Amino acid sequence: MNWDWDKLREQQGQKKPFGGGGGSGGDGPTPPQLDDLMNQFKNFRLPGGLILIVLFLLFFGKSMVYTVGVGEVGIIQQFGKYSRQTLPGLHFKLPIGIEHLTKVNVDIIRKEEFGYKQTQFSDRGGRSPSDDVSLMLTGDLNVGLVPWLVQYRIDDPVKYLFEVESPENLLRDMSEASMRQVVGDRTINEVIIKRDEIAMAAKEILQKELNEANTGIVVSTIEMQKTNVPGPVQPSFNEVNKAQQEKETMIYKAREAYNTAIPTAHGEAERTILAAEGYALDRINRSKGDANRFLALFEEYNKAKDVTTRRIYLEKMGEILPKLGRKYIVDENQKNMLPLLNMGPGKEATTK
Repeated sequence: MNWDWDKLREQQGQKKPFGGGGGSGGDGPTPPQLDDLMNQFKNFRLPGGLILIVLFLLFFGKSMVYTVGVGEVGIIQQFGKYSRQTLPGLHFKLPIGIEHLTKVNVDIIRKEEFGYKQTQFSDRGGRSPSDDVSLMLTGDLNVGLVPWLVQYRIDDPVKYLFEVESPENLLRDMSEASMRQVVGDRTINEVIIKRDEIAMAAKEILQKELNEANTGIVVSTIEMQKTNVPGPVQPSFNEVNKAQQEKETMIYKAREAYNTAIPTAHGEAERTILAAEGYALDRINRSKGDANRFLALFEEYNKAKDVTTRRIYLEKMGEILPKLGRKYIVDENQKNMLPLLNMGPGKEATTK
């Protein structure tokens, strides 16, 4: 209700002015007491229609002004249908019920973990391995625990919001399928050792699937965590690894012995072959020389047979006689011993 100004003037006429005495006989009007003012203010009320108008303006005015932060994109829907995008800054839109605003951060890096679960009593509130997702069958029919981490960001907020019903669930399903495909083509040892290679291959497959599904998601990295085998088969796996290492050690030693023996054998074979070739060449050259010498001698023999025959006889005897020891010549027609001819080297011939 409105202020009662007449009553207020009467009260002011009965009281003293400011600075006056405290009696009732003072001159001039006096100001109202604080309690009276508070009572009057409590009784003051705005009309009901005006209150509704103020509330309406405040409610709809607030819904018409919005701010998009740095790294965000504002998506405006008009009656539920996509209308436009807005960049960081202050913007205006139609009131709520007509246009709806959704803010999407396109700079933040999000992550999804696979093969880990939160531990309630962990010192760091950390994670422990979980077998539900990370348990995979490898290409050599072994079972391994393969936990991994996917980091991604939203590249196209329109596709992210409107093309896929639940992009996070789709990302998890596709990531698991991609990782199982890559792990299924490799042995357990490759899965344990070549984690970077597996992460790159899984990232390529996952990004291709996300693009085909129009999710608007870009995969930043896939990080492979420590890969191992399940606990119940750990002792057997260790024995297999030990046997594999012994096998590789034996193969290495055999190759070392092979690399030592084979070059030596090759060298010996080459040396033998070269020696045989040299011997064959020497024999051939000697045979050719002997043949040429025989032919030359035969030509001389044809020219003077008697002389050549005697020369050959004397040459042979000159080669044979020095090799003999003491020599005795006996005339078969004589009954007595003939004088002996000493043919020994370094002695003069004497007759007895």
